[in-house]
Amino acid sequence: MSGAKTGAVVMAALLVLYVALVGWRAVQFVLTGEPVAVAMGVALIVLPIVAVWAIWREFAFGIRSQRLVERLESEGALDLGIPVRPSGRPERAEADAAFPEFRAAVEAEPDSWRAWLRLGLAYDAAGDRRRARRAVRRAIELERARD
Repeated sequence: MSGAKTGAVVMAALLVLYVALVGWRAVQFVLTGEPVAVAMGVALIVLPIVAVWAIWREFAFGIRSQRLVERLESEGALDLGIPVRPSGRPERAEADAAFPEFRAAVEAEPDSWRAWLRLGLAYDAAGDRRRARRAVRRAIELERARD
């Protein structure tokens, strides 16, 4: 398991422990019957549920995007042609220069999950994480709609 995956699993385990402890405290607050304590207990029940939902969404995104990357790699279409540094990080200037090619591919084939995924990877290489996630989410949606 990679370091990032191990870190994600450890953080998820810590979240589960946190939710259990906060959940127990929330029940104790609610059982007091005091209006302020009951309100705090309800808040302590709702907030961890929202946190678990958000973590689940991130895990699902990671799993689905990894599957698409692996599929693209098995097809031999993963190489973006962007040079990388010895550390493995892409050369940002090169990524910026290559970006219009990936944008044009999406415009030519807007229903292609492959084009959207490559665009997302290009955004990531250029350092634009927000747009990268949006493009990869679009790739996931398109791929799921085909199956």
